[in-house]
Amino acid sequence: MSENERVYRVIDANLNRLKEGLRVVEDIKRYGFNDKALAIKIKNLRHKAKIPQDEFIKFRNASEDVLKQSTQSEMRRQNLSEILTANFKRSQESARVLEECFKLINTEFSALFKEIRYELYEIEKQI
Repeated sequence: MSENERVYRVIDANLNRLKEGLRVVEDIKRYGFNDKALAIKIKNLRHKAKIPQDEFIKFRNASEDVLKQSTQSEMRRQNLSEILTANFKRSQESARVLEECFKLINTEFSALFKEIRYELYEIEKQI
């Protein structure tokens, strides 16, 4: 696998992880807490993170993901707040990975994911 292929695979995985984490947070705030304002903020962030993914998805290889099995701690959640926190952290970490990887191929996208990460920090503080 070439260096670009490795980078693209990391980007693909983290684009998915970011959007999945944001969706979990959005739905918990929307349906679990009827918090329209924060659900809209998260939804807008999720849409902001939608970039063309065609060139990255070609390098997806979920069947050979060496860590695809969930850890014990991922399988234990006590309440919606724990799920919310875990998915905020997941999204923030993914945004950081995207920010770093895009420095290699697209600095505009790198800046976008840095902006998303900082917005997530602020929203998490509000919650």
